[in-house]
Amino acid sequence: MNIANLLKIAFKALNNNKLRCFLTMLGIIIGVGSVITMLAIGQGSKDSIKAQISEMGSNMIMIHPGGDRRGGVRQSADDMQTLKMADYEAIATDAPSVSAVSPSVNSAGQFINGNNNWPSSLYGIAPSYLDIRKVKVAEGDMFSDQDIKSAAKVCLLGKTVVDNLFPDGTDPVGKTIRFNKIPLTVVGVLEAKGTNSMGMDQDDVVLAPYTTVMKRVLAIDYIQSLFASALSEEMTDDAIDEVTEILRTNHKLAPGADDDFSIRSQQELSQMMNSTSDMMTVLLACIAGISLLVGGIGIMNIMYVSVTERTREIGLRMSIGARGRDILAQFLIEAVIISVSGGIIGVLLGGLASWIVNVAAHWPVSIQLYSVVLSFAVCTVTGVFFGWYPAQKAANLDPIEAIRYE
Repeated sequence: MNIANLLKIAFKALNNNKLRCFLTMLGIIIGVGSVITMLAIGQGSKDSIKAQISEMGSNMIMIHPGGDRRGGVRQSADDMQTLKMADYEAIATDAPSVSAVSPSVNSAGQFINGNNNWPSSLYGIAPSYLDIRKVKVAEGDMFSDQDIKSAAKVCLLGKTVVDNLFPDGTDPVGKTIRFNKIPLTVVGVLEAKGTNSMGMDQDDVVLAPYTTVMKRVLAIDYIQSLFASALSEEMTDDAIDEVTEILRTNHKLAPGADDDFSIRSQQELSQMMNSTSDMMTVLLACIAGISLLVGGIGIMNIMYVSVTERTREIGLRMSIGARGRDILAQFLIEAVIISVSGGIIGVLLGGLASWIVNVAAHWPVSIQLYSVVLSFAVCTVTGVFFGWYPAQKAANLDPIEAIRYE
């Protein structure tokens, strides 16, 4: 019996039980759709994280005082004061793999403009901070080196702070606001960056010269952290080694002694977040894949029922010359048609569900070709695997016993 005849018989048999056929497909449809949607959400999240880290500076290095925390032990006050101005100056001049470096000190408080106020954070930084963090000035200008030397009372505002302190749309450049009781003249407005991958508003910030924050706000002589940028992403490790050597020399640490500072790079952050994202994606895909297993069991169950119902038909076919392999192929084709049809509908459902998630929940999604091919291949294999045994049982029926079957 040729393939065309077997396909014709299979389609006719499935057409006679449309509802049962669709219900059998349902497990495959849901399984394939779920796998594609989950993988799309996972990949979309991963791509979003990469894009946002790239916007923050993929070659950025963060240096903090105190060694790495062990078992959640809190650092002492002395441990958090190990970074000094001499460290900043040494890195700026003696680290050839570092393209830019900026101190960072910050204080949280209330910003006031007339009757409007807004709680935010004031960051004291150097002009190079903008290049390191990929931040741009949208209006006005960046404060100058002279402003840093004189600890000038000037600042730049993030878009969120502008919206809350100047709700009437007034141009903030040139205006004076207060941070707690300290007046600050606005010299510029930062370009909007939106929220980052952790949901934090990157525009809810105010930047000022680091000397202003250190002397006039915090009254400290140490640096809370340093931000640096390697010449390229590939040179990040070299830059970290150079910074480590400079800081150990400046802090007079003996060979073998623990560092009294910690260094993190965006690459480490990217790897950690990608690892977490991958683990969650695999977990979600495995949970969704259970539907494929359930769908496969449904195919086996229905094929068993079909073999039982059509036992006399099988006996008649075999009595007029149909071979066991023809019967095997007939039922196997039916199982594959059910799984492949369910797979096609599942792919369409997965694409639709991913689009709905993106539009309704505003989650980033990215449907990958491999997820479609993999899901389709799995559902085809599922049809063959779970359809084989019932088909084999039908092929092994004794023709005489089958004809007598009631």
